[in-house]
Amino acid sequence: MGALGLMVLAALLAPVGESSWEDEHSKGVAAVAAGRYGEAEVRLKEALAAAEGFGPGDERLGVSLNDLAECYRRQGAYEKAEPLFKRAVAVAEKTPGDEASLAQSLFNLGVLNYAQRKYAEAEAAYQRSLQVREKHEATEPLPVASTANKLALVYEVTGKYEEAEGLYKRALAIRERVLGKEDPLVADTLNNLGYFYVTRKKYDAAEPFYTRALSIWEKANGPEHPTVAAGLTNLGIVYMKQRRLDEAEAAHKRAVAIWEKAKGPEDPLVASGLNNLAELYKAQKKYDQAERLYKRALAIKEKALGPEHPSVALGLQNLALMYDRQAKYGEAEALLERALAIREKVFGHDSMMVADTLENYAAVLDDAKRGAEAEPLRKRAAAIRASSGK
Repeated sequence: MGALGLMVLAALLAPVGESSWEDEHSKGVAAVAAGRYGEAEVRLKEALAAAEGFGPGDERLGVSLNDLAECYRRQGAYEKAEPLFKRAVAVAEKTPGDEASLAQSLFNLGVLNYAQRKYAEAEAAYQRSLQVREKHEATEPLPVASTANKLALVYEVTGKYEEAEGLYKRALAIRERVLGKEDPLVADTLNNLGYFYVTRKKYDAAEPFYTRALSIWEKANGPEHPTVAAGLTNLGIVYMKQRRLDEAEAAHKRAVAIWEKAKGPEDPLVASGLNNLAELYKAQKKYDQAERLYKRALAIKEKALGPEHPSVALGLQNLALMYDRQAKYGEAEALLERALAIREKVFGHDSMMVADTLENYAAVLDDAKRGAEAEPLRKRAAAIRASSGK
């Protein structure tokens, strides 16, 4: 089974009448991998129709269900993917001795549920997948590591931090033992642990994990690969929190240079890197340098993503907060009004993202000595947080 969720059977000696499944399925899987989802959907539907005729115990039925569901998941068509993944689980449950397919189907369902923010369902699916895979850990340890890593993500986002940390470390130990300490999958787990500690504000704990991950990516992919830029960004953020500002600046500049070369100067990843540099300069009160970078990042995002994308709202808010520091309250207010409108349209009037912008807007009005106008915004933000329990 492929790491991306696609389930590929070994070559079958197909009798006449069954070769159509093999042909449509293999071409459909290839189309998914290439991002040709329209073609993939047609071919995988044909493969599923053929598999329906093989009988309920034939493993090709589960494979077809999983792969068509994965095609939908990658397109964000979660409502189409979910019933297919669930049926694949049911098919595997009724197939004696096919625990590998059951574990993979549960894993795939967990990935979907996590993307849907159905964390309770994702946790249940990953837990069942892990239980099945643990039975075979002695001979197949890597699927255990993959599932432990995914379950840790769910635990982290739901506040079960001790459980998350333990699973991340378990996944890391398995991958280091089986793959060696310089494998890119080891780097992925190190990166997850680093991020885990950053979200806990344990920056000194995060740094060695991020440093190791970056070293592995540089050796595996070369010094100008986008994964290296991502690693540099992570380290730059940690350095900034540690007040190691020169190191933070060097890391962020190198990340931007890599992304510009790999993706082109107008890519949203370049904008993200510029925004990180601008945040650093803002913290150093180098406002002219920060403003130029914020504006360039914002222009890239508007061109690449559209003027009402959530990333544009974030860029507007960042620039507004710098203007607030400079007592440029009119400029800050105009940007926050636009950011608020985008977030209300995209996320809804009662979302946490809207509450965040309302609080920032109220703070700017307070700084501008307009407390009476700030108060209703603050109250609205508080009501949103109260209704969501945060």
